[in-house]
Amino acid sequence: MAQVNVFEANSSQIQVEHDKKRRQFVIRLNGSHDRAVLLYEYVGKKTVDLQHTEVPDAYRGRGIAKHLAKAAMDFVVEEDLKAHLTCWYIQKYVKENPQPKYFEHIYQ
Repeated sequence: MAQVNVFEANSSQIQVEHDKKRRQFVIRLNGSHDRAVLLYEYVGKKTVDLQHTEVPDAYRGRGIAKHLAKAAMDFVVEEDLKAHLTCWYIQKYVKENPQPKYFEHIYQ
């Protein structure tokens, strides 16, 4: 599993793991019992569909999904893929973090 390190504003570290085999980004919460995930599928050779982001109820509202969204969008850019944004949260993240490098890789 590839690991992407992301830091929260309050300096505590959140580690995003990219499980390419299962096509998901994962943040282990509270040790390793709870997990936040972002699921994607390849829908073409160089095209992914960012399908679903899920954070357990007890952890919502803490900015955890934002780290998953950033890791997924950075992956799309780094691998020079095109992305369909099926997940409403990824759509929201891209709107709130408008970066040209992201827009170049999104199917509108």
